[in-house]
Amino acid sequence: MVGGTRGVGLEVARLLASLGTRMVVNGRDSAAVAEAAQAIPNSIGHAGSPADPSVADALIDTCIREFGSIDILINCAGTAEPIGSSIRNVTSTQFRELLDAHLLTTFETCRAAAPHMVAQGSGAIVNTSSFAFLGDYGGTGYPAGKGAVNSLTLAIAAELKEHGVRANVVCPGAKTRLSTGPDYEAHITELNRRGLLDDVSFQGALDAAPPEYAAPTYAYLASDLADAVTGQIFIAAGGFVGRFDRQTPSIVAYRGHHDEPPWTIEEIAAQVV
Repeated sequence: MVGGTRGVGLEVARLLASLGTRMVVNGRDSAAVAEAAQAIPNSIGHAGSPADPSVADALIDTCIREFGSIDILINCAGTAEPIGSSIRNVTSTQFRELLDAHLLTTFETCRAAAPHMVAQGSGAIVNTSSFAFLGDYGGTGYPAGKGAVNSLTLAIAAELKEHGVRANVVCPGAKTRLSTGPDYEAHITELNRRGLLDDVSFQGALDAAPPEYAAPTYAYLASDLADAVTGQIFIAAGGFVGRFDRQTPSIVAYRGHHDEPPWTIEEIAAQVV
C-alpha cells in the first residue's frame, strides 16, 4: 500500500484491512508509517520513497517475505504542485520532484511487483491519477505525472493481461490535505474565474467528500469481483463512480497517399474549423 499513511491511501488501507487483507504500508515519513501500521490490523510499515528503485524492491520483497506473495499493489502516493506554479515559473528541480512523486513511484513499484505477479499468474495493480491530467487544474509536473500514470497503467494492462495480471487507474475526488486550506480555495476560485473550471466542478472541488468515499472503488478493483476489468481509468468522487472512455481518433480529413498529394495547410485549416 504505497502512500497509505494519509488521505485516500490511508482510507483504502483501512478498508482493505477490514476485508481481511494483510499489507505493507508505505510512506516517506517514518513516523507516519509507524502510526499507520499500528492502527491498521495485519499490517507492517516500510518507510521510504519508492521512486528510489532500492526502496521499491525492498517494499515488494518485504511483502513476499512476510505474507508469502504480492497479490495487490496499490499506489496512492502524491504531492501537491507548489502554489502558483506554472510553465512560466516552475523550476526543473520542482518538475522532476513532481514526476518522481507520481510517475517514478508508480513505475518503480510496478516494475518490482510485475515479475512476481506474472510468475504466480495473478495480481491486481491499482494506480492513482487525477482529473488534473486533463490540464484544467493548472500546474505542470502534477498533470504531466498523472497523465503519464494513466498511459503507463494502460501499457502495463495490455502487456500483462495474458498473464492474469490486471492494472487499472482511479482518479479520486476527496477532501485531503492536498485539497483544503485558503491557498487551495483561492487557486480553485481563480480557475473558475478564468473559465477553466465550470461551476459544477468548482463547487465539487470546494466541497469534496471525505476520502472514505473514494476507497471502495480501489477495493473493488483489487478484488476478484473485478477479475475481468483491466486497462480502465475510473473516477471515484464522493458518491459518484465514473469511467473515462478510452480515447479513439476521429477523422478530420483523409486522402490516399498513393494517388493524391499531401494536404496543403490551407486545406487542413478548412477541414479543422
